[in-house]
Amino acid sequence: MDREPARVITLIVVDDHPVVRDGLRGMFASAPEFRVLGEAADGVEGVGLALRLDPDVVLMDLRMPGGGGVAAIAELTRRGVRSKVLVLTTYDTDSDTLPAIEAGATGYLLKDAPRDELFTAVRAAADGRTVLSPAVASRLISRVRTPAAPGHEALSAREREVLGLVARGTSNREIAAELFISEATVKTHLTHVFAKLDAKDRAAAVAVAYERGILG
Repeated sequence: MDREPARVITLIVVDDHPVVRDGLRGMFASAPEFRVLGEAADGVEGVGLALRLDPDVVLMDLRMPGGGGVAAIAELTRRGVRSKVLVLTTYDTDSDTLPAIEAGATGYLLKDAPRDELFTAVRAAADGRTVLSPAVASRLISRVRTPAAPGHEALSAREREVLGLVARGTSNREIAAELFISEATVKTHLTHVFAKLDAKDRAAAVAVAYERGILG
């Protein structure tokens, strides 16, 4: 007789394709450690569902008519929900992926990810750990990659320290408190980091830094 898992991870599925939603529901129904609480066809509906059902993980598509994933992730972040968002994106490069990092998504997988990889990713997301499939990582890097050149100015030790905290999802206020500096100083360091890495925002700076071996 199968034992009930010690912990059941609850989910909602947000995707505009009924076939995808049905497939994911069926997949998770086959494993007793997961429970799908509900489904939504767009981001607006997904936010309402997450607020009402309080799942551990929200499986979020990015591009949906009637309300996209990035806006939904940003709204969930703004409302301070405890649910972690795991983005399921298509195999094509998606221009929403980088903004989704800034919006607060915990992880990213391709929709053709194997069952075991998806299950592992959901477990990790439920624990608050970042999940990034190799294919998605390479796409992110390709979007922000800039050719290395002798003229690139190296980051200072403090700038690397600040960027490392940014990569861990730390806010400017939290960075200031941890490093015993002002928020204004944190912003100054980040401005210098963006300029040195030719990055337009925090997410791009982190991706470039990992690609160049500055972080990790």
